Amino acid sequence: MPNSDRHPDIRTYPDARLMQEIALHNNERAFEVLYDRYSARMYRYFYRLLWQNAAKSEDFTQDLFLKIIEKPHLYDPSHNFCTWLYTLATNMCKNEYRRKLTLSLQETEVQEQIYHTFLPEKIDQQRLDSELREAIGQLAEPHRQCFVLRYQEACSVAQIAEIMDCPEGTIKSRLHYALKQITEKVGAFYKE
Repeated sequence: MPNSDRHPDIRTYPDARLMQEIALHNNERAFEVLYDRYSARMYRYFYRLLWQNAAKSEDFTQDLFLKIIEKPHLYDPSHNFCTWLYTLATNMCKNEYRRKLTLSLQETEVQEQIYHTFLPEKIDQQRLDSELREAIGQLAEPHRQCFVLRYQEACSVAQIAEIMDCPEGTIKSRLHYALKQITEKVGAFYKE
């Protein structure tokens, strides 16, 4: 009977160890474990930052993990893997923003078509949700990124600063501004 201490379950390895396995041994199982840990989270992140476009979010998620497979040596194990992964994802989004300076009408329609049938008792909640999504979507790129990372991805201010490569004070200022803009927008909904 094999000794389980000599053959630990790769699923228990920390992220940095998994990346080491990928970089040094091209370990497919290590990649599968990282993919299982982070793919859904990264898809949601892309979905929130890329105009709630499901197909684009799926493509970006796949591209992100292709980068890990093709260039695992780019990961520096002295840094937190999760923060590094979000940095890669954020940079991918920035490149997409540069490529596409304004939202197309089709992408705007995707955001607005969240609910096509609803129950009467949910109309107000659905309208509030729609107003909130719209308010987040109207934020400038850096403010939206900060908001999504902080309040939807639960990253700390320090992690966001590292991901976005700017001082923590700047992140706090952007978060304050984003919250103010969203509060004003959603507050107008309640005054109607």
